[in-house]
Amino acid sequence: MNYNLNDISEQQQKTSTMGALQKLLQLITEERSNMLWALVAILANSGLNLVAPYIIGHVIDRYVVPKNFHGVMVWAGILLGMYIITFGTSYLQTRMMGGVGQRMLFKLRNTIFNKLQELPVGFFNQNKAGDLISRVNNDTDKINQFFSQSLMQFIGTITTMTGAGIFLLAINFKLGVATLLPGLLIFIFTKFSSPWIKKRNALSMQRTGGLSAEIQESLHNFKVIIAFNRRDYFRNRFEAANDKNYTSALAAGIANNVFIPVYGFFGAVAQLVVLTFGIYLISTGHFSIGLLVSYLAYAVNFYNPLRQLAALWANFQVAMAGWDRISYILNMETNLKVLPEAAVEKSNGTIMEFRNVSFGYDEGKEILHNVNFTLEPGKTYALVGPTGGGKTTTASLIARLYDPVTGQVLLNNRDIRTYQPAELTNKIGFILQEPFLFSGTVRENILYSNQQYLNFSNEQLEETIKAAGLQSLLDIFEKGLNTEVNSGDSISLGQKQLIAFMRAVLRSPALLILDEATANIDTITEQILQDILNKLPATTTRVIIAHRLNTIQNADEIFFVNAGEVIRAGSFDHAVNMLLHGDRQS
Repeated sequence: MNYNLNDISEQQQKTSTMGALQKLLQLITEERSNMLWALVAILANSGLNLVAPYIIGHVIDRYVVPKNFHGVMVWAGILLGMYIITFGTSYLQTRMMGGVGQRMLFKLRNTIFNKLQELPVGFFNQNKAGDLISRVNNDTDKINQFFSQSLMQFIGTITTMTGAGIFLLAINFKLGVATLLPGLLIFIFTKFSSPWIKKRNALSMQRTGGLSAEIQESLHNFKVIIAFNRRDYFRNRFEAANDKNYTSALAAGIANNVFIPVYGFFGAVAQLVVLTFGIYLISTGHFSIGLLVSYLAYAVNFYNPLRQLAALWANFQVAMAGWDRISYILNMETNLKVLPEAAVEKSNGTIMEFRNVSFGYDEGKEILHNVNFTLEPGKTYALVGPTGGGKTTTASLIARLYDPVTGQVLLNNRDIRTYQPAELTNKIGFILQEPFLFSGTVRENILYSNQQYLNFSNEQLEETIKAAGLQSLLDIFEKGLNTEVNSGDSISLGQKQLIAFMRAVLRSPALLILDEATANIDTITEQILQDILNKLPATTTRVIIAHRLNTIQNADEIFFVNAGEVIRAGSFDHAVNMLLHGDRQS
């Protein structure tokens, strides 16, 4: 299945957005009351601002022209009170929507992160971590900015424009039509330019994600860069990514600001129309000075919000471009579905069975072809073969990190796809060549996802570790369970492997997979690990992937994995022969 986010077609993006929009609305259902009060506040604000110009025109005609200054002062006081109220309503809606935006941001990031945890390993193999980080941090923040800052302004602007248009037409219909005519041209311009602007913003966000991915990858491999003295390689790759990001950001910035001068020009044309036509109507006795002042104010109230709307519309396009990137993730589904539990087949004494299993990471490129083998409880199996032969792929299928393209994998005579993820985690342990640890302590990493000992005190946990024969490994760490672990060099790679080893063994899995698990460990510590493995329950099955021959000497059975096949290698000497010659017939 293709999980590459950079290969999304436009039609897929549109479908994704429509489906995910419903999920976005679900995130803010609890905010309905807050949004309603914010809407009431903005409508009140817009309403008072719309009434004010008419009052000013009325005051000019009734009190200023006749020089009735008492009436002017009374109405000035009334207007002052109205403006104080509009200030209060503006503050109220800003404060309420700011809270709505932050809470929505919190929920949205949680939703995306939870969705990422549901997706299979294949998704993360096809997408760069930096780009995913950009989607979780940067793209969600663009949506938050629109909700917290722009949404109510957008509604208020539309309300003000609509009200101003109604007043323009009500005061003088012909003059109103002439004044609003440039607005029709603005609408046409906006309609045809919006897709182009959204496309520019989407490309800018993609390039920002690419820049984040480049930084993350380069920093992660900085030791290698230093070791080979290739800072120029790091610099050139960063400059290339940064240049692409700069070009796309510049294009997006120009696109986002193209509305402002266009809207400003048409607004100026509309005011010129009002002045010209209005003065003509005054000269013919069909208009008053006060109405002309009111009319100019309503024209400003119609076209000035359009300039604000230009910036808001640009923010909306940015938010929608970010939403397209997020929504496709939210609509993704794992291909590792849990099937309904079926009847368990009659026991044949095996813990794991591959039946006619074929698999490939990409369509048309099979790594394994029609593989058949069985694993029995309590035995130690070794997978050997040349690099790229399919050993780790076979182990990944055993642990159900992937599903076969065809065929079936059985665990305890039951289709492995019918097990819940938690069940598989308890039954199958996996120790990688480069284990991943979280920042924290040794204790926290050992107990990761291990509910059985989660509430144990350090003393109780140490007793459990001792009973499992792991005390010698814990003694290697200066502060024991309280030893700090972080992403830097606080502990060696070998020590990280020991923590991963303790984490797996403490779970007492029925099947333990070791993928080059001793590659970064000295021979003395490796012997200690071997002794611990020998003390595992007699029913524990071990699957060892190794290149060092001493690691597989004591295996009960050896499988040679190469050219898409998994075949029994027979004796240790025969397996060595096959490794040396790369010929399964030797």
